[in-house]
Amino acid sequence: MRLRTLGAVCVTSAVAAPLPAPVAVASAQVSAARPVTPVITPPGDLHTGAISLLSDRHVHYARRHGRLQGDRLTPAERRALRQRLVLLTPIGLRVQTRELREDIRSLRRKLERKVQRARHGGAPDVAIPAALAAIAGCESGGDPRAISPGGEYRGKYQFSLQTWRSVGGTGDPAAASETEQDRRGAILYRTGGPGHWPVCGR
Repeated sequence: MRLRTLGAVCVTSAVAAPLPAPVAVASAQVSAARPVTPVITPPGDLHTGAISLLSDRHVHYARRHGRLQGDRLTPAERRALRQRLVLLTPIGLRVQTRELREDIRSLRRKLERKVQRARHGGAPDVAIPAALAAIAGCESGGDPRAISPGGEYRGKYQFSLQTWRSVGGTGDPAAASETEQDRRGAILYRTGGPGHWPVCGR
C-alpha cells in the first residue's frame, strides 16, 4: 500500500514540474529577440549612380573625340550632353559610349595614315614616292596650277592633255584638285617610271 501511494506521488510531481532551466532561458531569448530589418538601397539611387558614372565616362570620350576632330567641346556643350545622357538607360548609354570609342579608334587610324603619307609627300590621301615628289618639284615647283609658257603642259606634273587622259583624267589637269593630280601622276609613274618626264625624271 505504501509503495503504491509513493509511486502515485512521484508521477504527479513529474507532471507538474517546470521545464528545465536551459529550455526556459532559450524560449525567453527567442521571444525577446528583435527582428532584423535588412538595409535595402532604393532602386532609384542605383540607377542614378550608374547613369552618373557612365555619363562621366561618355563625356570623357566625347571630349577626346572632339580634340581629334579639332573641335573641342565647350563647357556649355558638355552640360547639354550630360542632360541628354541622363535620359538614357544604363544599357543604352553603354552602347553609345562603345560606338564613340570605335569612332575614336577610326579617327586615330586615319590621322596616323595621314601623317605617314605626308612624310612621303603628296596630298593627304595619296602616297607619293619620293622620286615622283622630286619630279613635281622640278616640273612645276610643286604648284598644281602651273602652266608651261606655251600652255601645252599643265598642272603639278606638267601633263599634256593626251597623257592626262591616258591615266583617266578629264578636263584641264591644272584645274583638277592636287589630290587628283597626285593620283594620276602616281598611276603614270607606276606604268613607266620616271621616263615619262624626260628632263626632270633623269
